[in-house]
Amino acid sequence: MLATSARLLRLLSLLQTPRSWSGSELAERLGVTGRTVRNDIDRLRELGYPVDATRGATGGYRLGAGAAMPPLLLDDDEAVAVTIALRTAAQGTVPGTEETSLQALAKLECVLPSRLRRRVRALQAYTVTVPADRQAASVSADVLSAVASACRDREQLRFDYLDHAGSPTRRVVEPHRAVNWGRRWYLVAWDVEREDWRTFRVDRMRPRTPTGPRFAPRDPPDGDIAAYVSARVSSAAWRYHARVTVHAPATAVAERITPAVGAVEAIDADSCVLVTGADTVQTLAVHLGMLDFDFDVTEPPELVAHLRRLADRYGRSTPPIRSARPPVST
Repeated sequence: MLATSARLLRLLSLLQTPRSWSGSELAERLGVTGRTVRNDIDRLRELGYPVDATRGATGGYRLGAGAAMPPLLLDDDEAVAVTIALRTAAQGTVPGTEETSLQALAKLECVLPSRLRRRVRALQAYTVTVPADRQAASVSADVLSAVASACRDREQLRFDYLDHAGSPTRRVVEPHRAVNWGRRWYLVAWDVEREDWRTFRVDRMRPRTPTGPRFAPRDPPDGDIAAYVSARVSSAAWRYHARVTVHAPATAVAERITPAVGAVEAIDADSCVLVTGADTVQTLAVHLGMLDFDFDVTEPPELVAHLRRLADRYGRSTPPIRSARPPVST
């Protein structure tokens, strides 16, 4: 009886993987006959597990979706990964998931073998989580789910929105993707009234129901949606903006910056323009210095003045260059 129960658990573990298993494969893995496999499949079905079976060359057995959640059988690495993910989710910025994450975490840690519990506790004791940005607004799980569902179903989304200045507006968009950047969630969508792509902070959205009609998907504004959001979000938050002529090929400059720092526009084969910015001129100066290329800056005047002060400071910080003495004739 114990051998049969252990075999059923092993069979259930195999069926939970995202693939179909032929009867012969299962028999080989379990070390039993094909008839025993069929009998075990029948036992699982009697216990309420929906085991689907298909015929043909690509057919086989696999666990289907049922009315109840079956027990998950995880290997060591999977159990540790799920534990870490749950602990991280419990500290997240999506209200409504922290408590359920803690509940699931408590259940999982209760059944972890001692060897895995030691690994998890070591990770907990000797890793540090950076505190969340207090200015990062929380996102409702219901709002985030509504946005993701509209993206999946390709349905227009209507919502009330507070812009950067805090002014209320009403928007109608064709949602494309929800992107997590930093400690915030953003929606990339086609604004129907403005006929252009826009990025919206999800925490400032209040969706209206029902959703609008279905739409045909458009080509996204950039091949890399994450980079697109990163560039848009960064530039919107910049206090100082600058267009810097860099005396280097655009490809060489692009390799040294991220979309959060700025965008590069080629002038010719040996020079380009870096459109960049930052909240302080000190940060801007650091970005430019790290390029390690010659550049020209004419604006903003605050940046020009700061670079001149830096040049004077660096000049004073190094000893003067002594000229070589001429050789003494004899």
